[in-house]
Amino acid sequence: MTEVLITRLPHADGLPLPSLGTPGAAGYDIASADEGRLAPLERKLFRTGFAIAVPAGFECQIRPRSGLALRHGVTLPNTPATIDSDYRGELLIMLINLGAEPFEVTRGMRIAQMVIARVEQVTFRPVEALPGTERGAGGFGSTGR
Repeated sequence: MTEVLITRLPHADGLPLPSLGTPGAAGYDIASADEGRLAPLERKLFRTGFAIAVPAGFECQIRPRSGLALRHGVTLPNTPATIDSDYRGELLIMLINLGAEPFEVTRGMRIAQMVIARVEQVTFRPVEALPGTERGAGGFGSTGR
């Protein structure tokens, strides 16, 4: 199991550390350290009250919570957000309200989830032409029937 170092900031007193909702869950729930109101179509940053040290060769992906998206239209405008392994600041969650009604975020509310994922660093080799495939350059919607 990979270890991720985490530090609780003073304004996170009493908040839970990121945790799995069920034993089979992939994402660790993240609670808000702030309260705030999101008007329809408004974007706002919410503090989590902690910082992490993502190990080299990994990234932390911040993803929406499906229940908030389904019931309220609250999601992340840049999903998945990536936290790089060399970032040491507080994790901030950017929410957007795509719903028709204002949405209240309360302190301790689960507002996002994070997944720690392995990433590969690559080198790019310029070539004159790419190898062909059956799909070729077919883009958006090209594989639909």
